Amino acid sequence: MKLSLLSQAVQEDAVFLVFANVLFQQLGFPVPAVPSMLLAGSAIEGFGDLGCFLFAAVSASVIADIVWYLAGKVFGYRVLSVLCRLSINPASCVTQTEARFIRWGAISLIVAKFVPGFSTVAPPIAGATKMPLLVFAIASAIGAALWAGLALIAGWFLRAEVQSVIGYLESNAAEAIATLVLLVCLWIGWKFWQKYRFKRTAAIEHVTPAAFLQLMAMDRKPLVLDLRGARMLQESRSIEGAVPADLDRLFDSVGTWPKEMPIITLCACPEDASAVLAAKRLMDAGYEFVRPLKGGYEALIKAIGEGDI
Repeated sequence: MKLSLLSQAVQEDAVFLVFANVLFQQLGFPVPAVPSMLLAGSAIEGFGDLGCFLFAAVSASVIADIVWYLAGKVFGYRVLSVLCRLSINPASCVTQTEARFIRWGAISLIVAKFVPGFSTVAPPIAGATKMPLLVFAIASAIGAALWAGLALIAGWFLRAEVQSVIGYLESNAAEAIATLVLLVCLWIGWKFWQKYRFKRTAAIEHVTPAAFLQLMAMDRKPLVLDLRGARMLQESRSIEGAVPADLDRLFDSVGTWPKEMPIITLCACPEDASAVLAAKRLMDAGYEFVRPLKGGYEALIKAIGEGDI
């Protein structure tokens, strides 16, 4: 489709296109919504148009958020675990996001739309942590209104520039497509570079579940930092003697533990992401024996069978 035809389509059926674009993006499809809202904003002729576009964007966003909210409420931590595993960069584990969400509550939903990735993760976390639906819907709607409103108003202020860009791209379609492909490749490359950097960080010595159980049988047990999300801690078996922790307040959990005594970190992330990052921070702070648990919580459960931890 030519860009001029796309512009005409937006002007003729803009409300539906904005609704569909925002809905699919907030459901998790890789379709950016801001460009279409900028284009719709450039077609605004009065407050009535702005109100219609804003209503379409907010309602689509809230619908998608409620779908994710209900998924989190019904399936709990399993939804968060799937999202964590789908991440290109394992260091962006959902358990870290969950800790921040619990700390900030409804406020985090208002800013979520402005944080890439968080807008999809926050609603299922809200459902999994049993946030009241009405509170969730109000916070989600406020965040969506701010996000969409800024994009639409920016499109209106930049309406001349938006139309000029459309005209330029129409005349230089091949160059525009090549630039877009290049930008997408650079973005994917950056994500895989983050993954590569994390793998280098993760190449530290781990402790196996068998060795962990041996350490826990000793008289002087190691400090065990459990970095699983709060929701998973509620839904799964606890680890005797383990201290709940998160990366943002890691040293509060360590407290006055001697730096020469062993510390074990564990999580339920792909590639032990949170446990590795916590271990690295502690080692950088001078703690002499810090080891992530290889395979995390699931490997530990498998190693001990059906017995109590």
